[in-house]
Amino acid sequence: STSQKHRDFVAEPMGDKPVGTLAGIGDVLGRKLEEKGFDKAYVVLGQFLVLRKDEELFREWLKETCGANAKQSRDCSGCLREWCD
Repeated sequence: STSQKHRDFVAEPMGDKPVGTLAGIGDVLGRKLEEKGFDKAYVVLGQFLVLRKDEELFREWLKETCGANAKQSRDCSGCLREWCD
């Protein structure tokens, strides 16, 4: 089952939502992503699309980029996948 954060995110257009609105991305990971230029949810979505929606590659990228653990990266990739569908 998905979190409230996930349901809230996929329920509406992405617009200019900050990166921290993505499921699995809290304050710490959000700051790390912002420092690397991924300040908005749509910028992270762009990376997901560049990786051709390959969730395994995306989770690996998230781990390397901001230190996301397995659950965090799974939550984030699932959130983006559902938003795209």
